[in-house]
This record gives sequence, C-alpha cells and structure tokens, in this order.
Amino acid sequence: MRGGKARAFPPPRKLLMQGPSFQGMNPMRKAKLDRKTNETEIAVAVDLDGNGVRQIETGVGFFDHMLDQLSRHSLIDMAVHAKGDLHIDDHHTVEDVGIAIGQAIRQALGDKKGIMRYGSCDLVMDGTKSSVALDVSGRAFLVWRVEFTSPKIGTFDTELVREFFQAIAINAGITLHAENHYGDNNHHVAESLFKALARALRQAVEIDPRAADQVPSTKGVL
Repeated sequence: MRGGKARAFPPPRKLLMQGPSFQGMNPMRKAKLDRKTNETEIAVAVDLDGNGVRQIETGVGFFDHMLDQLSRHSLIDMAVHAKGDLHIDDHHTVEDVGIAIGQAIRQALGDKKGIMRYGSCDLVMDGTKSSVALDVSGRAFLVWRVEFTSPKIGTFDTELVREFFQAIAINAGITLHAENHYGDNNHHVAESLFKALARALRQAVEIDPRAADQVPSTKGVL
C-alpha cells in the first residue's frame, strides 16, 4: 500500500468444487475459506479425503509448482486462487496462501476424531534428502533445519519456503519439524521438503479404521 490508498485486487476465480473429488465426501472433512487483506485476496478449498485433484493459481510460478506437489502427494484435493501485490515481491502472497491453507486444513479436521495424528517422511530426490515429521497436536511449533546455498530459485526467494512452512504450522495447529540432510541443488531441496510435508500430512490426517470414533489423545481432545 502506497500513498495511504489500498490497492484493489481483481477477485480470484470462483473455486470449482464440482469435480468428482469434491462430491459425495464427508462435509466434515472439507473446507472453503476466503481471506482478503490490503495485500492479498485468496480463496482456498480443501478435501482431506480426495485424490490429489488440484487447481492452483497464485501468480508465482515456482510456488504453484510446489503447491502442485503438496496436493498430489498428500492426496488432499486443493483449490488455491490468489491475487497479491506481486509488484512489490512474492512474500505476502506466499505467506498468506500458507495461512489460508493452514486454516482450511484445521477447519476440515474438525474435532480430529479418528485421525492417525502423526506422520513422517524421509524423501530423496536424486542427490537430495529431506525429512518432515509432524504431529496434528493443536500446538503450533516449527523446527526448521534447512539451509539454502542461494537466495533465489529462479526469481523465487528461497527464504519464503520457511515462511510457508511456518504459516502452515501455526494456522493448521501442528508441530512440524523439517530438515534437509544434504542437497545437490536448491530446487530439489525445496521440492523435497514440500513432497515430504505432503506425505507426512497424508499419514497424519488419514482415518485410523481401528479408532475411527476416538480422538487420538489420552486427554480426549486435541
């Protein structure tokens, strides 16, 4: 915002929730969310019991690629449409999309009854290995042991990977540990982290058939 006047953003494209993955599912495991600020306008929809169907439009090419991996490997159907102040940089768009996706996941989880709760993944891509472990605990926390060797991947700021993970952890209410053990290039480091997050999420939000009617905590609540 400059000169004290908010910039008007064109509305994100209407979310298409008519595909097979968005029909006939448990409504308690789906969520739609709109988030509008002076910096971004975002619409998100998720279906935790999906097949990895996705519609991603953020205006940030590399970030779209990462969200595509997140949906595909978590099997969470995901629609994300964002308009942001990209004339400044990508920061607000990436962070606010993370906030919106995190809030939508938390909403879709409901009382968390029956979920596996924990998930982890060691993921390799050629000469790169990254690990993500998480607990859908209701306690937001991020441990980040990742270093990039370049400030950018193309035009994308590598520091925004952490911003996205932090936004997800805080707004989904999960304890999230992410670590890169080694990497042959920064693209693979980022992509391996997103894929590992996706696989860990897939495990954690799956319904445990042996305890489908129970909250996975001795406290009885998460």
